[in-house]
Amino acid sequence: MRAVTVSGPGGPEVLGWGEVPDPVLRPGEVLVDVVATAVNRADLLQRAGAYPPPPGASDVLGLECSGVVSEVGEGVAGWSVGDEVCALLSGGGYAERVAVPAGQLLPRPAGVELATAAALPEVVCTVWSNVFMLAGLRRGDTFLVHGGSSGIGTMAIQLAARAGARVLTTAGTQAKLDVCRELGAEVGINYRAEDFVERVREETDGAGADVVLDNMGAKYLARNVDVLATGGRLVCIGMQGGTRAELDLGKLMRKRASVHATTLRARPATGPGGKAEIVAAVRHDVWPDVERGVVRPIVDRRLPMSRAAEAHRVVDASEHVGKVLLLAQ
Repeated sequence: MRAVTVSGPGGPEVLGWGEVPDPVLRPGEVLVDVVATAVNRADLLQRAGAYPPPPGASDVLGLECSGVVSEVGEGVAGWSVGDEVCALLSGGGYAERVAVPAGQLLPRPAGVELATAAALPEVVCTVWSNVFMLAGLRRGDTFLVHGGSSGIGTMAIQLAARAGARVLTTAGTQAKLDVCRELGAEVGINYRAEDFVERVREETDGAGADVVLDNMGAKYLARNVDVLATGGRLVCIGMQGGTRAELDLGKLMRKRASVHATTLRARPATGPGGKAEIVAAVRHDVWPDVERGVVRPIVDRRLPMSRAAEAHRVVDASEHVGKVLLLAQ
């Protein structure tokens, strides 16, 4: 089969398009003929040599896909050849075929075109597991999401607004902030022009944010703690601003607040906190509203997989709003 190849750690120029071995179907898995995948920040880190796949996972890039089931492995129930699906992956999405643990499959939502469905699994599972299952966002909470125009951000805004939270977000341009407001953000903060801590305090009469979803890591840690309300929950899911920073435990304790740091890719396929548990929760709690159009995938552009380098440059430069899809040829 053909897949996006990586000649070695580096920039987008190390990506190619060529023949690789077919995936081996193991018990409990299904084989999916890929229609589309999507670019995630983790893919850029893996390309650069900074985020290797977990043991046993494909070394082909790609953490989600959509496509058609072409083979069902031993011990799999509930899925059949010909089913249109999308899937959360530990790797392997930038290819014509991928083997997927059955618990990580989702049916294509009614009303969502099959290729477009590739924009859903990673962002919905990330947001639902972190903002709702872990941080417990509730109706009436104030929610701050950084990078509101990203794939994660556009989904987090929609799900938080749907839940009845007050949504504040940061982005780097007025055009991106306008999109965030259309999706349900009440307050847009241009992080290039103003300090988000002061703006959140202003908008909340000094109370702060109950839940913060952060993709920057070390660079924002101190200010994210500053912006937390009493009893607030900070969830760090990215390292774009580095991995090491000082944490003021005294300030955290006075606020009775908490800091969580999680990854989705490294979770086990099954068991408590595993991918299958998250996917099942998403199917039950989110999929019905996706099918009703209350929550929708935001797609910036679609490119063939052979142009993966171009897609990586777009995401690297944050030129996109929502997701960048790669279509299998």
